[in-house]
Amino acid sequence: MIRPLVAVIGRRAAHVPILRFSATLAAEAICEAVWSAGGEPVILHGPACDPILELPDRLAQFDGVLLPGGADVEPCRYGAVPAPETTGTMAFQDDLDIGVTRAVLDHELPTLAICRGMQVLNVALGGSLTQHVVEEDTPHHNGIHSVDVTAGSRLHAIVAAETVDVSSYHHQAIDRLGAGLSVTAVAADGVVEAVEHSRADVIAVQWHPEDRHATSATDAALFADLVDRARKRKETR
Repeated sequence: MIRPLVAVIGRRAAHVPILRFSATLAAEAICEAVWSAGGEPVILHGPACDPILELPDRLAQFDGVLLPGGADVEPCRYGAVPAPETTGTMAFQDDLDIGVTRAVLDHELPTLAICRGMQVLNVALGGSLTQHVVEEDTPHHNGIHSVDVTAGSRLHAIVAAETVDVSSYHHQAIDRLGAGLSVTAVAADGVVEAVEHSRADVIAVQWHPEDRHATSATDAALFADLVDRARKRKETR
């Protein structure tokens, strides 16, 4: 059986130790998680010139899309002034990821958005971000914590649980919710941990399911769901 093609949106890096030049990268854990679920991960390169011009046509060749984690989103994208904690922003990456998000929404491509990917989705739909989450009892910046999943949501149907433990590595989070999104999971401190789109085939989580996809059934289920949705798209077009 031919595996459905899942576009993993590449991250641009100026320097990579094993290469002479800059690189377009994807986390190995992301690709392994997609592969283990039965998909074919393909890194989508964003050219430096007009990165969003041909995105709809390019993405139409794929059966699914994965928007991974990455750097902070530029605050100007949601009408805010940068806070001291906001660092490492990349205008090019924001252009690419927002362009991908809009194409995904317009063409209803099966999509899983992770961490920054969820934040980009929210910003693309007119939402805003909290630029720095102050940790109290929930270890958002680098740790494992539990989230409560909304009963009856698509996420609930995927993970088959009302509470799941997740691997968290972020310091920004959703503030004002974007149009068409509904919250489907929250942390104990109220931080939004998952959203779904009312129309498009998009599920987004704040945590990193790729970290524990080999040992956590609920994390693996997110990739299995993406590949299943991608396979159904492949079979019907």
